[in-house]
Amino acid sequence: MLTSFRGLAATLLAGAATIATPAFAADDIVEQSSAAIPATPDAEAAAVVDTGTLAVATTIRAGDVPADETVNSTGGESGFELSGNVALVSDYRFRGVSFSDGDFALQGGLDLTHTTGFYVGTWASSISGGTPYGEVELDVYAGWTGDIADGVTFDAGLLYYIYPTGGEIADPLNFDTDYFEPYASIATTLGPVGATVGVAYAWDQDSLGGDDNLYLYSDFEVGIPSTPFSLTAHLGYTDGFFATTGDGESFDWGVGAKAALGDNLTLGLNYVDTEGPAVEDFTDAGIFVTIGYSM
Repeated sequence: MLTSFRGLAATLLAGAATIATPAFAADDIVEQSSAAIPATPDAEAAAVVDTGTLAVATTIRAGDVPADETVNSTGGESGFELSGNVALVSDYRFRGVSFSDGDFALQGGLDLTHTTGFYVGTWASSISGGTPYGEVELDVYAGWTGDIADGVTFDAGLLYYIYPTGGEIADPLNFDTDYFEPYASIATTLGPVGATVGVAYAWDQDSLGGDDNLYLYSDFEVGIPSTPFSLTAHLGYTDGFFATTGDGESFDWGVGAKAALGDNLTLGLNYVDTEGPAVEDFTDAGIFVTIGYSM
């Protein structure tokens, strides 16, 4: 995505007097969210690939037919289910960093899953990415999810970040923007608390300046009994290109609350912060709102 976070942080730490707004793009609940990683996109976190914001548009299957009884166009049982989601966020935060320049962003995605656990999906968000990245982030992903033990769910796949509207500027400059990121996570419950730990690793790619990036994270959620409310928490660690400090390693974190407004509508409020210099509408801490609808 991608001006180098590390380069920016090093400049700030060196004492630059003024900071220009970065021209670059982006990722549950989210979580992700992008695909998010979209944040790691899974059956309950594909609405926003953003593990940093803990956004809250939970994916709901289209219709009430169980997945193993889904009927295809020829009348046979296909085992497939299609779900979709849309969300409006007051700031698109990806692992603690704003990719919408502190402005509102419109997001949405589609997921096709099979009863075997395999899935494919896509998710997109408006961004303020500057000319090399255009105004849209598009994430495409595929993977597998399923139970590997009683109460333990595993999810793994490959996510591809694409910036389709920046090509006319990026291509003449021979500037790569798109990149791949494999991901994996394990989810379980700890008493009343739902817990997820995950990893995403982008290997050396031209769009990352020949560097790589490792992201480790944990997400927690607990429902408040007899209410539509739940509380969330997130902690992430970055080592590589996307670090927000000069030494190439940084943490991001967040806490939030969400409310289910009926079967398909969710409202979330989240506090998000990241380690390193606090650049306004980029890496500064803030409280952000998400409203999501799933179908």
